[in-house]
Amino acid sequence: MTTGPRKNVRNVAVFGLGRFGSALAVELVEIGIEVLGIETDEDRVQRHNGLLTKVVRVDPGVNEALEQLNVKEYDVCVIAIGSDILASILTAAYLTKIGVKEIWAKATSREHGEILEQVGVHHVVYPENDMGRRVAHQVKGSTDFIEVDETYAIIKTTANQHIIGTRLGDSEIRKNYGVTVMAVKRGKGNWVNADSDTIVAEFDEVLVAGPTKQAEQFGLLN
Repeated sequence: MTTGPRKNVRNVAVFGLGRFGSALAVELVEIGIEVLGIETDEDRVQRHNGLLTKVVRVDPGVNEALEQLNVKEYDVCVIAIGSDILASILTAAYLTKIGVKEIWAKATSREHGEILEQVGVHHVVYPENDMGRRVAHQVKGSTDFIEVDETYAIIKTTANQHIIGTRLGDSEIRKNYGVTVMAVKRGKGNWVNADSDTIVAEFDEVLVAGPTKQAEQFGLLN
């Protein structure tokens, strides 16, 4: 997966309006982005009429229809096709061929993701896998878990005895545990950025960042 400076995204084409594609497309509209939804199922097309900027039914492999929709000019194209791996790969190959500026795609397995990257997809996501990993960490004890990449994570957890009642600058948690407290929330208040003078109280919630294993281990401390 490649990364680079984030540009201003004005419009997005979403291929596939299943659960993942639908949630993605509707949320993009909610935050002010024009969305073209492309779907093979007529019922899904009808359900999304009025929810997205434009919704069209296009059969798999009908590239002439995609040319007429001018998908090449969209800032981002997202391939949210999950059930038909061949259609996902062929769509990725076509979008790469016509020179789409930025392509995101959902993968259902590592093998699927590797093929998508090989044909030119810039960003591959694994929603089922990522959610499964996130829930596993929640089950293990962290109240929430966000994996920034394979080696670094942010967890939300309740303050433990190693930081309660002490200035964070004096707690030496980075030295002892390899993590950093980024923010603190007390009761029903708002999240506040933490610094070396922050004193954490019992029952405060904290956001802790660090290497995945160390962040997870810190979240399990009492």
